[in-house]
Amino acid sequence: MENKLIELLKKEIADKKVLILGFGREGRLNLETVLRAGSAKEVAVADRNEVDVQGIRSVTGDSYLSCIDEFDIVLKSPGVVLPKPFDEYKAVITSQTEYFLKVYGNQTIGITGTKGKSTTTTLIYHELKENGFDALLLGNIGIPAFGLIDEIKEDTKIVFELSCHQLEYGKYSPYIGVYLNVFPEHLDHYGSFEKYRAAKENIYKNQKRGNRLYCGSGVIPREGETASTVTVIYDFNRDDKALEMDEHITTFVEKNFISYNNHTLGIDEDSIALKGFHNFFDIAVAFAVCSDLGVSEEGFVKALTDYKTLPHRLEFVGNIDGVKYYDDSISTIPATAIEAINTIKDTDTIIIGGMDRGIDYEPLIKYLETSSVPNIILMETTGARIREEIKMGYMELNNSERLHLVDNLSEAVKLAKAVTEKGKSCIMSPAAASYGIFKNFEERGEVFKKLVKER
Repeated sequence: MENKLIELLKKEIADKKVLILGFGREGRLNLETVLRAGSAKEVAVADRNEVDVQGIRSVTGDSYLSCIDEFDIVLKSPGVVLPKPFDEYKAVITSQTEYFLKVYGNQTIGITGTKGKSTTTTLIYHELKENGFDALLLGNIGIPAFGLIDEIKEDTKIVFELSCHQLEYGKYSPYIGVYLNVFPEHLDHYGSFEKYRAAKENIYKNQKRGNRLYCGSGVIPREGETASTVTVIYDFNRDDKALEMDEHITTFVEKNFISYNNHTLGIDEDSIALKGFHNFFDIAVAFAVCSDLGVSEEGFVKALTDYKTLPHRLEFVGNIDGVKYYDDSISTIPATAIEAINTIKDTDTIIIGGMDRGIDYEPLIKYLETSSVPNIILMETTGARIREEIKMGYMELNNSERLHLVDNLSEAVKLAKAVTEKGKSCIMSPAAASYGIFKNFEERGEVFKKLVKER
C-alpha cells in the first residue's frame, strides 16, 4: 500500500505543471517526492545557483523567480523569498510543511518561537521516546519532513520544529501547537515585526476545536483567533506581572519550581544539563505537553535527567588555561545574549556581533551598561553599529575601558584570551545572524570552539 502522503500528492499534482522552487536539502527531497508520486504533467527546478538534474528542466540565475506563473503548483523551500505576496501569483504556492500537516497534522506536535524552540522540541521528543511512545523528530531541527514519511504509523507522535518560514503561508496547523515567544527577528526577510509575528501565529490560526495550544504569556492569541484549547505558561521569573491573572494560565514557573494542573515539580538544577531560568520555562512547556499526553511525573523527571543539551546553546567548551568558555552561537537576538550573561554568573567576557539585520539593540546596550561584565568584545558589522550607538547616547559606558571593537571572531577570541580573568567565564553570544560571514550558526560555533582550543 502506497504512503498516504504520496497518494494525496499524486492526486493533487496529476496532469499539473510542478515547480520545485529552491534546491537545497529540502528542495532535493521535494523533487524526489514529486517524482515518486509520478503523476505530474511536467516537473522543473528553479534556483539561483546552477542545478544539474538529469532529465529535469532547470531555471537558474538571478531571474529564477520570474518563471513561477508558468506552473500550476510551486513547492517552495523555506529560504526562498518571493518578490510579491504569494496570493498575487497565478500558481498555487505551497510547501513541504503544508502537505505534511495536511496529511499528518492530527499526529503532530508543532513547536515555534523566536528562542527556545530547538531545546523545547528535542526535550519533548526525548521525553516521549524515553517514556515508551513511538515518536519522530523532524522539521527546522535539520530533518526535512518528507524524509521520514515512510516511518510514520497511525500512533506515531511527530515532534516538528517549525520556523517562521515554514509557517509563513500556512493553511494547516498541528493538533498540538507550542508557541513559546516572539522577538524582533528576520526583519530583513519580513520588513516588519508585525509580518514576522503573523507568520509565527499560523501555528494556531488553523487549529480546530479539540486541538491544543501551549504558549508563553507574551503570545496569547486574541479573542476569536483560534478554536483550540489554550494553556498559558506563566513565568514568575521573567514575565510581566500584569498578566499573571489571565484566565488561560494553568502552568507556572517560579524559581526552580513548575506547577501544572495542581502538580508541582521541583527542578534539581545540579542533576540536569539545562541551566538557567530561560530553560526552566522550556521544561515547563514540555512538562505540560507531555503530562497531557500521558507521561507520568516520575517518568518525566527521569528522562529530564538523561537529556543532553544541543550544541551551540550555552555549550560548555572547556576550561582552557583557567578560563571557562561557552559557545552560545545560537544567539541571534539581544534577549538571548542577556540570558546567557544572567545564566553564567561569573561572566568576565562577552563576545557580541555578526551580520546586521537592522534589529533594535537598545535593550542589550542598556543591559550591558548596568551589568558588571568587565569585558565587552564587539565584532563584525553589528558590533561596529552597537559601538556607534553607545557613543551617541551612553557616555558612561562609552568612556569606560570595558568596550573592545575588533573585526572578526578570530580577533575576538585572541583578545578574550588576553583579557579574561582566570577562574571566570567567557561567552560568545553574538545576538546577531551568522550568514554572510559563516554558513550558519553551527559553523560559527565550531570555528569558535576551534579558536578557543588553539594554543
